[in-house]
Amino acid sequence: MTAVRAWLRLDTRRRWRSLLVMALLVALAAGTVMTALSGARRGSTAVDRLMERTLPATIAVLPNQPGFNWDAVRALPDVEALTTFVLTGSYVVEELPPDFYGAGFPPGDDEVFRTIERPVVLDGRLPDPARADEVVVSPRFEETYGLGVGDALTLRLFTPQTQDGLKFASTLPEPDGPVVHATIVGIIRSPWFSEAVGDEEGGMSPSPGLFAQYPANLLGASGQGELNALVRLHGGEAAIPAFKAALREVSGRSDIDFMDVAEDGRHLSSVTRFEADALQAFALAAGAAAIFLVGQAVARYAASAAAELQVGRALGMTAGQAGVAAAAGPVGAAVVGTLLGAGAAVVASYWFPIGTASLYEPDPGIDVDPLVIGVVGTVTVLLAAAGAGLAARLALRSTRTARRARSSALAAAARRAGAPVPVVVGARFALEPGRGRQAVPVRPALVGAVVGVLGVIAAFTFSSGVADAAGHPERFGQVYQLTSFVGDAGQDFVPGDQVMQVMADDPDVRVVNDTRIAVAAVENRPVTLFTLDQAGREPLRPVLVDGRAPEQPGEVALAPGSADAMGVGVGDVVTMAGTAGDREFTVTGLAFVPEGPHNNYVTGGWVSGAGYDTLFDPASTVSPAFKYHLVLLGLTPGADPAAVTERLEAAVVPVIAAATGAPPESVTDVVTPAEPPSRLAELRQVRTLPVFLAGFLTVLALGAVGHALATAVRRRRHEVAVLRALGMTRWQSRGVVVTQASLLALVGLAVGVPLGLALGRTVWRYVADTTPLLYVAPLAALALLLIVPLALLAANLLAAWPSHRAASLRVGSVLRAE
Repeated sequence: MTAVRAWLRLDTRRRWRSLLVMALLVALAAGTVMTALSGARRGSTAVDRLMERTLPATIAVLPNQPGFNWDAVRALPDVEALTTFVLTGSYVVEELPPDFYGAGFPPGDDEVFRTIERPVVLDGRLPDPARADEVVVSPRFEETYGLGVGDALTLRLFTPQTQDGLKFASTLPEPDGPVVHATIVGIIRSPWFSEAVGDEEGGMSPSPGLFAQYPANLLGASGQGELNALVRLHGGEAAIPAFKAALREVSGRSDIDFMDVAEDGRHLSSVTRFEADALQAFALAAGAAAIFLVGQAVARYAASAAAELQVGRALGMTAGQAGVAAAAGPVGAAVVGTLLGAGAAVVASYWFPIGTASLYEPDPGIDVDPLVIGVVGTVTVLLAAAGAGLAARLALRSTRTARRARSSALAAAARRAGAPVPVVVGARFALEPGRGRQAVPVRPALVGAVVGVLGVIAAFTFSSGVADAAGHPERFGQVYQLTSFVGDAGQDFVPGDQVMQVMADDPDVRVVNDTRIAVAAVENRPVTLFTLDQAGREPLRPVLVDGRAPEQPGEVALAPGSADAMGVGVGDVVTMAGTAGDREFTVTGLAFVPEGPHNNYVTGGWVSGAGYDTLFDPASTVSPAFKYHLVLLGLTPGADPAAVTERLEAAVVPVIAAATGAPPESVTDVVTPAEPPSRLAELRQVRTLPVFLAGFLTVLALGAVGHALATAVRRRRHEVAVLRALGMTRWQSRGVVVTQASLLALVGLAVGVPLGLALGRTVWRYVADTTPLLYVAPLAALALLLIVPLALLAANLLAAWPSHRAASLRVGSVLRAE
């Protein structure tokens, strides 16, 4: 092997720049694949790993009832741990904006952070449950407000008497109670204490000691403040039905609302897995681009070295030694590039996982994935060795077996039709590989062109679906633009009928829906019901997945998630339990519902106002007549929601002030814009990945087509020279390459556009079905309009230099050399 080492030293000194560029290309490709695959593996398990370490709650129990007996619930056999939190307690954080909503519900006991929702501490420590002056925050809180461990916050509480009057206050008055000078002692993360997707503020949670020291300042002098609870069950999610049945027995209530925290965690896991799948697809595309682009560089280098080593063979070097020597340089560059890529992947892991998973990663920061680095690194080196070895072997073969060249039907048809010479020859260059030393593989260029167009169209079709969902909240069932919160816990704090009449008189308000909300039970399964009760010119029309809206008292339209959980569909009959007793309802449809504090748009149901009245007794002493009372307002097409809001505020404030005796200036925010659907933010998390994927596929296409054009001119220069000798002009020589490039682009467009459109719609339908939302076939009209001219322009730009070389051939020199 002395000859091989000697050649390698000589070759490295002569061509070190080429080897360095090759190593950097390998580093870029391998590092990209390693980073994406490691990030995907890390992101797909982030939620599960967080849950394994934090004793997460299984369910949130939300009776919204003063004096609820939580000790009886703690004693239930399925309960492993329970912690309460203050629902109604209000306080102000002096250092934060007045509209800050991230101040967490104060813990009602010291079980939190200990036996349930024991968070991962990212910095600092957990608060001392005996101290009222310690708080913990989320990572986004620190990023947004620049306040972290060791910084001070001032908590200003209200007197017990003032706290009693805050339940129905639209804005908080100036605090008049104790002032707590608190310190941020930790940055934490758990399934419950984490940011939601789209949350720009982050959250803050005081120590359990705050409630222990100031209970009356948070519950009020009357003691009518409310505590809700997080519960962890021994049997996990499987124990929820038995727990609900037992809770109904000890509380005497069938209308208690719940948040299925375990189901929320499962949904988050599915979102992060989808994001991971998208990242893996990105990695595969990057790997394919590397095989095409970097592989070509490796093969060209090895073939060139093999040609030079023919001299060595004449001096006694064997074919095997020559092959090893020719491949040694590219393999060494691949090893160095792989090591550089691995280092880059480790550094890049600091910014991973991305998307939703980044909000639930228990160990953010640098992470090393030995499996991915080892496998990708080994495969990279093996592929480089195989490609270089094969290219060297082919270059070293002393004889070539001539094969009959595969002909193209399209080129033959152009010839028979009498097409110009550049068109005929260009078609042959694009579609026929040729033979012998002039052979040029055409399939990689054709596949690259198709894949590039397919990727661009699929990515922009998918993005068009996301944009459509973002611009049309009705895809999530939100068929109203404004809301008004008029009552809570069976008590209206505005004259509802008068307010709704004023709203209905506005010329731009077409839908006014009197929406009472309460919780019924179906076999111990809570179902949040909303009333369809027309108070405007038109009725509210829910977005239906199947069937129709309820019209009669004994009819219900269930949200898809609730229907699936119950195992029922259109036409089935369900027995619902309310405070007025059990009633049978026929399922007339499946429809999205408004998102509420304790439900999303796929859980719950619609009933008519008369149907609601048969289920819920307004005189019940166990539960109020309604949990919440809203007015949903639908506007005429083209109306400006901000302008309508301003008019409605001006119209209803005097009515409310006259009815309640409140000063008009204290009545604010009666009408507010509808909050965007919560899952829209999740969709936006994955919108950019297809665009990056399209970029990589475009690079693949440009590289494949550009390499094909350059290689065709180089290897078929004898054919071009013969045609030039027979009279083909320089401009016709350029036309050959331009025709070849244009034909490759047209083939890519003809095959890639329909496939890309179908793929983009298929992926979007999958996302729509799993989110879920109303599927509308997306159409990236601008992308479809521009793809043809841009593809042809890109192909012809790639053809500029090869066509110049074809036109500049020295005909005599080429023919003599051949």
